[in-house]
Amino acid sequence: MIPGGGQPNMQQLLQQAQKMQQDLAAAQEELARTPVEGTSGGGLVKATVTGAGELQALVIDPKAVDPEDTETLADLILAAVRDANASAQQLQQQKLGPLAQGLGGGSGIPGLPF
Repeated sequence: MIPGGGQPNMQQLLQQAQKMQQDLAAAQEELARTPVEGTSGGGLVKATVTGAGELQALVIDPKAVDPEDTETLADLILAAVRDANASAQQLQQQKLGPLAQGLGGGSGIPGLPF
């Protein structure tokens, strides 16, 4: 119920929606700038992604490089990237989750991973 029994103030509702959209855009920009690291092989391979999941850097310890066994190196790289992306998804949930709930749970909002 709205106090006074009147209709909701449309201007106020539009301002609230606009503020939520601005907050969401700011959170997405922050995610795009935030580095998140993932590792594998006890730190032999490190992958850095943005909070939005874009691969930014890959560091491979020379000890991980065996010319006779490139499959293991490939597995370590995949594991590090997956670890970094899992951390990025957690960061997305922390940053965007509350905003998405305020906008109706996130369904139909472009750019939201959930």
